[in-house]
Amino acid sequence: MFWEVIEAFRKAVELIVSFDSTVIEITLRSIFLSGTATLLSALWSLPLGIMIGMKEFLGKSLVKSVFNALLGVPTVALGLILYLILSKHGPLGFLSWLYSPLAIMLGQAILISPILISFVASAVEAVDPQVIDLAKTLGASETEASVAVLRESREPVFLAIVAGFNRAIAELGIALMLGGNIVGWTRVLTTTIALETGRGNLALAIALSTILLLIVFSVSILINLIERRRR
Repeated sequence: MFWEVIEAFRKAVELIVSFDSTVIEITLRSIFLSGTATLLSALWSLPLGIMIGMKEFLGKSLVKSVFNALLGVPTVALGLILYLILSKHGPLGFLSWLYSPLAIMLGQAILISPILISFVASAVEAVDPQVIDLAKTLGASETEASVAVLRESREPVFLAIVAGFNRAIAELGIALMLGGNIVGWTRVLTTTIALETGRGNLALAIALSTILLLIVFSVSILINLIERRRR
């Protein structure tokens, strides 16, 4: 068994350094789907996070607690809920989104929204209130004041987006249940790793796992380097 694992690692390295077409295809698809999901989530999560952080309203603590609780939502549970909604007999079944890249992107966007909202709200609350007061004193509108606050808290906001992307690209439940792991269409890194491990094809599973880890670490390191240069 030991030597089989060693041989699997050797073949995995060969697959990576030879730019195997299957490995490249699955990797690029995963980056595209999770990257798009992160952008979609940011469209509604950033404004909502800023609003929660800046405004004082009844039930604010409860709202923040709910989003904090959703940070650890199991992906299979969310995948099941979305599957029932998007399935043929579900309320949105007429859209025929199930087992499509769009379903994966939508599911991942919903999954990471609590991360972005919670992190952004906390980052905005940490900004000096004088920044908001000064912006409004200078005649800034509510939107312009929000932009000023977002600019002041850009570092934790970037980190929130990175955390969201890493969570999206590393999840399995949603990609499998909503995408169906269809070859050349919805097969991504995590679903292929699970499939090939079950088949006993450890070389491909190890190669894709290595690439997945490299993507997660590389994105985090890149953002840290960018922030250091800005400082």
